[in-house]
Amino acid sequence: MSHLTGKTIAFLATDGFEDSELTSPWQAVTEHGATARLVSTEAGTITGKNGHEATVELTTAEARAEDFDGLVLPGGVVNGDTIRLDAEAVAFVREIFAQHKPVGVICHGGWILADADVLQGRTLTSYPSLRTDLRNAGATWVDEEVVVDAGLVSSRTPDDLPAFNAKLVEELAEGEHEGQTA
Repeated sequence: MSHLTGKTIAFLATDGFEDSELTSPWQAVTEHGATARLVSTEAGTITGKNGHEATVELTTAEARAEDFDGLVLPGGVVNGDTIRLDAEAVAFVREIFAQHKPVGVICHGGWILADADVLQGRTLTSYPSLRTDLRNAGATWVDEEVVVDAGLVSSRTPDDLPAFNAKLVEELAEGEHEGQTA
């Protein structure tokens, strides 16, 4: 029996996601026993920047934070910029943090964290172009392969996926973190 058995993890993305930043963490959590569910702004199918198609299981209007044990925010410039404009997506992310649940974020996926106002006093990394936005939202930004801050796991690019996936699985297995809060 794996250490994520019985856990359900939300992956929040829309068109333009970085393909490997959705598929690699998805594979990592499901290989460890979790159920992964794709949440997006609209029903149907979303397409990654390199053509990977994924079926949406819940819209942001339908998704409820209490139904999930954690959240993954894949990157991709278009995905990261678009998803943060959806008020229901922002509210969903904020509620995941308010419930102290682990969150994994990579590359441009971190933009929505600024809109959700959950970065004050937190340390994380991202694609370098987000550095100023994340600092302006109250975070300490560092340039490291993977950063873990009280249940918040962050990485910079697809090159960091092995380290990101390992820490993501570890934090999801630990469960809720009191320091993970909105």
